[in-house]
Amino acid sequence: MRSTVNIFDVAKYAGVSPATVSRVINKHPNVRPQTRQKVEQAIRDLKYHPNVSAQRLAGGVTRTIAVVIPHYEGVFYSYYAVEILRGVGIVCDALGLDLILYVATREREALPIAAGGVIFADIISQYNCLKNTIERGIPTVVINNVVDDLPVDCFAIDNRGGAKEAVEYLISLGHTKIAHITGDLNTQSAVDRLTGYKEAILKAGIELRPEYIQEADFSRVSARVAVEKLLKLRPRPTAIFVASDEMALEVVSVLKEKGLNVPRDISVVGFDNSPSAVQSPVPLTTVKQPLLEMAREAVEELHRIIENKKGRHIYMSHVAPHKVYLHTELVVRNSCQPPLV
Repeated sequence: MRSTVNIFDVAKYAGVSPATVSRVINKHPNVRPQTRQKVEQAIRDLKYHPNVSAQRLAGGVTRTIAVVIPHYEGVFYSYYAVEILRGVGIVCDALGLDLILYVATREREALPIAAGGVIFADIISQYNCLKNTIERGIPTVVINNVVDDLPVDCFAIDNRGGAKEAVEYLISLGHTKIAHITGDLNTQSAVDRLTGYKEAILKAGIELRPEYIQEADFSRVSARVAVEKLLKLRPRPTAIFVASDEMALEVVSVLKEKGLNVPRDISVVGFDNSPSAVQSPVPLTTVKQPLLEMAREAVEELHRIIENKKGRHIYMSHVAPHKVYLHTELVVRNSCQPPLV
């Protein structure tokens, strides 16, 4: 047996749903006596100790919300993380809510915090934690990811549409040799941006070259490796769509080191519209994503759920959860031009 027993283990042992276990733990009256006895016996047999903080969460007794953000290298320097926390903080301040930040890792599945609701800022490696949170009836909202197989409100960016628009812009300039440096393909946003790239290429009747797609992970180091591979290809790409501004700026730096000019020799498009994209020696054409709006809508929706006292049974609600995609905007600057003939 694993050293840590969770609510799903108890449910399996007792032959009931995790939701039923949650109702027994939280002393909900609508549980049949024989079912309650089975669950309580399973808890004793497995020596399961419910997390006190989790029980407080299920009760929704505080005016505090928790933001769960996945840990990755440079998370506290990330434009995405900073904007999300800024947007959440602004709305929390307006609504009189307190805010707890929880940086999640693969090793930490449970939330050691007490709050009235939870916002998952993406669910990288945290799917089970999200599922567990929903099953316990904790008011929950997901941002930057649309989860179709769980009853939870989701607010995400239209990454596919934004990527497609960026590549179509390069095509409109006359580029046909367009490469793509992906983000971490474990994330929904990176997969959707890759999909948008492919759709734009195929729609234009351009050959989709697998070697023009280089996988990275949103870090500058991975972008450097990817662009160096692209520069060795023949024919060499005349334009590169990069899955984030941070990586795109590293691409521009590498091209400069190689004696190439942006955009004369190679055009570059990023994704984010971060401040560094404007301040770069070559102002970057990029895709603006409404991070503040996404964070604002998520907090407002979570607050509505808490106020409507849906928390304990939200996973059983007859109201279909919201799955919202927010539109992006292409911001044209100086890093693109028609290819040299």
